[in-house]
Amino acid sequence: MNLFEQAMEKSMVKTAPLARRMSPRTLNEFEEQTPVVGAGTLLRRSIESDKLMSAIFYGPPGTGKTSLALIIAGITKAHFEIINAVMAGVADIRRVVDEAKERLSLYNEKTVLFIDEIHRFNKAQQDALLPFVENGLIILIGSTTENPMFAINRPLISRSQLYRFELLSKEALRRLLVRALQDTERGLGMYHTEIEPDALDHLAEIANGDARTGLNALELAVVTTPPGSGGVRRITLAIAEEAVQKRVLQYNRNDEHYDVISAFIKSMRGSDPQATLYWLARLLYAGEDPEFICRRIMIHAAEDVGLADPQALVVATSAALAVERIGMPEARIVLAEAALYIATAPKSNSVVEGINAAFSEVEKKRTEPVPPHLRGTGYKGAIELGHGKGYKYPHDYPGNYVKQSYLPGNIERKIFYKPSGNGLEAEIQKRQGGPQDH
Repeated sequence: MNLFEQAMEKSMVKTAPLARRMSPRTLNEFEEQTPVVGAGTLLRRSIESDKLMSAIFYGPPGTGKTSLALIIAGITKAHFEIINAVMAGVADIRRVVDEAKERLSLYNEKTVLFIDEIHRFNKAQQDALLPFVENGLIILIGSTTENPMFAINRPLISRSQLYRFELLSKEALRRLLVRALQDTERGLGMYHTEIEPDALDHLAEIANGDARTGLNALELAVVTTPPGSGGVRRITLAIAEEAVQKRVLQYNRNDEHYDVISAFIKSMRGSDPQATLYWLARLLYAGEDPEFICRRIMIHAAEDVGLADPQALVVATSAALAVERIGMPEARIVLAEAALYIATAPKSNSVVEGINAAFSEVEKKRTEPVPPHLRGTGYKGAIELGHGKGYKYPHDYPGNYVKQSYLPGNIERKIFYKPSGNGLEAEIQKRQGGPQDH
């Protein structure tokens, strides 16, 4: 970096957002993530001994992935190269590789390559990295907010250590905010600010584990508040609330999408209406497609309620139609009604167990011909072939029922559907002659 670039870098740091300026400079300043980089952990030992192996840092935004990479840059004796996957391509990878080869041959110097937002690289770009990570020419550190199992090629994952970063706690965010208010070099110390405890709590809470969100909201609150008596800027709860109009909810379609919908379904299955509403709110607040939620509710109605309360499927399908006609935000009420109906309904998985058992029978066992008395008679010559002979028409008998076999002879006594005895299935069980067993 030349003198002009150095001066430009210093100028940019001074004008950078507070979250960038307050990035930790040492491992001791690094907040939380103890399982990842706490004392004695594998990664910490490898950083301190400068024996890094390729790694993927993944987790929500604002949890320290890039900050830790920059700390490593300041510690390692290897050459540290940074590229952003949004703007970089295969040509950039080739340049880094060529320079790494030259550096290693001339100076015996290793190269650590940090790729921010590595999930933005397509398969071809990730494949271009693979041979050089494998032979050790490049020590890769990738950073991603996506689940690496979905976003990164398996061969690249298999050659890297995976480290999951968790959301910061409210207490950690409070410490960061207080540190920023007191820091006169990089933070907001020169503004002589006093902040109400409730306002500090609000900013720490509303950031939802994201240090970047919390720090930038604090900066907005401070710099837009005029100084009062004695030149002190007083941040009240009202000012803090205004600085962040809406909570930033951590949610991405390759990770939380599956986890939150799973929690939603399991809460309905577990007959917990409170948890059902909470996870539904999380889905909707994060912008999940209401049609997707409708499909999950309909599946759950048939799979986990079934014939214990057949009305559940009627409610679920009606809700899907209503959501399509109404749209958000009112559609959330319809979704809540359908989800609560299912959560509070009696449960039975006998329908799904029954159809699965029948599928297994068809898939694995020999299929016998349809018994003659069950074969169709609606075409010419069927009667002459003996089709329908011996069939008993149930409506010709008392109670519209007559005992006869409807299965092939080899599975004549097979039972697929066994009513659970819950809800309406208690009545079905009685009509079927009590609990059914194979």
